[in-house]
Amino acid sequence: MNEGTMLHKGLHARQITMIAMGGAIGTGLIIGTGQGLATAGPASIVLSYAIVGFVVYLVMGALGEMATWIPMASGFTGYATRFCDPSLGFALGWSYWLKYIVVTPNQLTAAALVLQYWVPREQVNPGAFIAIFMVTIIFCNYLGIEFFGALEFVLSSIKIVVMIGIIILCLVLALGGGPNHDRKGFRYWESPGAFKPYMAEGDLGRFLAVWASMVTATFAYLGTELVGITVGEAVNPRKTIPRAIRLTFWRIIFFYVLSVFLVGLNVPYNSPDLLFANKKKASASASPFVVAISSAGIWILPSIFNGCILIFILSAANSDLYICSRTIYSLAVEGQAPRLLARTNARGVPFFALGVSSIFTLLAFMNVSSGSETIFSYLASFVTMFGLLVWISILTSHISFVRARRAQGVLDSALAYTAPLGIQGSYFALAFCVIIALTKNFSAFIPNNESYGNFDYKSFITGYLGIPIYLSLYFGHKVIRKTRVVHPKSCDLYSGKDRIDQEEAEYVAGHMSSNRPKGLFGRVIAMFF
Repeated sequence: MNEGTMLHKGLHARQITMIAMGGAIGTGLIIGTGQGLATAGPASIVLSYAIVGFVVYLVMGALGEMATWIPMASGFTGYATRFCDPSLGFALGWSYWLKYIVVTPNQLTAAALVLQYWVPREQVNPGAFIAIFMVTIIFCNYLGIEFFGALEFVLSSIKIVVMIGIIILCLVLALGGGPNHDRKGFRYWESPGAFKPYMAEGDLGRFLAVWASMVTATFAYLGTELVGITVGEAVNPRKTIPRAIRLTFWRIIFFYVLSVFLVGLNVPYNSPDLLFANKKKASASASPFVVAISSAGIWILPSIFNGCILIFILSAANSDLYICSRTIYSLAVEGQAPRLLARTNARGVPFFALGVSSIFTLLAFMNVSSGSETIFSYLASFVTMFGLLVWISILTSHISFVRARRAQGVLDSALAYTAPLGIQGSYFALAFCVIIALTKNFSAFIPNNESYGNFDYKSFITGYLGIPIYLSLYFGHKVIRKTRVVHPKSCDLYSGKDRIDQEEAEYVAGHMSSNRPKGLFGRVIAMFF
């Protein structure tokens, strides 16, 4: 890689963690939790968020093991190409980029919808806000990784403070500390119940409810894998990446599992206010946390909370555009996209990749005219599958990596970081992700009043279209390029490793004095920030 295609190493563990959280903690938790609660009940969503969170930990651990052996600027796209199959790397990279060129403008649209809480559509066209937000995130990404990392750290810190405040408030309300002094406890787990049957009665209905909430939880966790995108810009990645993975996992588990548990204590799944909120799309009115706060007689917070949601969404949009540009840059580095897209400027920004990715943010204007929201929601729905396919590809790459290590006699002790449960954990997570991917839209096959006859073809198409696109990319590349699966004994485990070893030694020699937080208070603060 020459100087004109080099990224700058300007991200520390705390910034990488915040970037991951900026992409992962957003409307999926603040708003999407309400839909899951209304569909499946409080126990179902707590169980599903905990299980999927564990699977996410296995995915990130698998990614971390590869990233610390040879930190590659091309991220998990490069690992798939090098350790498993060049066609897998091609399909993974392009499908991931396709996912985010739709997700990014969708975030901009959501931000404009949030502002309609204060400024009605009739007064100011949402397109004006979309244009302002679009220019802002493009500018932030263009200024370089140091500025981007610092900004995302600040935005995500605000997000964490808000989430801690919400968790404390929900706990206080559940214990009767609200204005109405209503001590709820586990009242709503007893009546109407902890599990809400879904699309069937009895045990089958409760099982389907848990499984449906698994899909909701999976969607909420998508984005945590973007730690793998930051490898090429991480300072001392063999120390930074493992720490970022551990911090990201514990923070997300804390915020997701605990917050959905507490909201389930404060809001029953059959609440009329919750059903009304689920029709409100992206404003504070759509959040089950606001339902809990309003039900307790606190009326001033929804407007403040709406501003927090706006920060959440803009932080996610900023991270999403970063992912877009770095993903197509990675493809160019691997020779799977035009080489021009690998060019970087003096700040280490892949400006051509950023420019191409920024063009697709114009898709956000599809929602300016009334009636077009449905079309764009279909686009946003089908890319969810791509997130699962990315996890599947990462796990497949890790399994190939471990097999190659064993075939070439590389012991676990030679690694800076090993996946928590090794190759067995990757097999388990892979099976789980495949099952979720194949059943994520199972409701399309079950007749109900909202279906189109006995088969909901719209749900089926939007839910599963990602699979044929992914397979077309994979087999199309394999046929045209005539690639082969990488054999474990011939897998290249060492090219570039000497340079990484040298960089690590130089970094460690120059940073002998550790800045580890001292004392219990320092460690607690470091856990969240």
